[in-house]
Amino acid sequence: MQELLVVTTGGTIDKVYFDDKSDFQIGEPQIGRILQELGVAFRFTVIPILRKDSLHITAQDRELLRATIAAQPATHVLVTHGTDTMVDTAKVLAAIPGKTIILTGALNPARFRGSDAEFNVGTAVGAVQSLPPGVYIAMNGRIWDPAAVRKNVAANRFEAIGG
Repeated sequence: MQELLVVTTGGTIDKVYFDDKSDFQIGEPQIGRILQELGVAFRFTVIPILRKDSLHITAQDRELLRATIAAQPATHVLVTHGTDTMVDTAKVLAAIPGKTIILTGALNPARFRGSDAEFNVGTAVGAVQSLPPGVYIAMNGRIWDPAAVRKNVAANRFEAIGG
């Protein structure tokens, strides 16, 4: 892998808690900071295209994401995305040939102690370098086929469909 393209869409990984509003909002992308702090030994470019909770991502947003990735020369792509509709977006990105695309995110904001963000990003970085072209989801320490996984909202984790 010469260079990793990172495209950010928002989601919990980038959420910030605002005390004065008593709610969460999508903040600046955290992936660049995470990769720098981990001291990765490869170049990466971050393209922030959305700042949305994944429940608010539209078909037009998914098309923008697909077109953005397809237009870039990079063949190794990591997408940070909210977990609720990550599978839906992965299915749209499957139309892009010749690239290894990994979607990842976090069940807790990256700025929070004990967040799964760094672990998921590390899993995604390993996956993007070792898997053949295609689209995958990296969550909960596993690499998932988007056609065979779902988010179990009650358990707050990803699981195999039928599992």
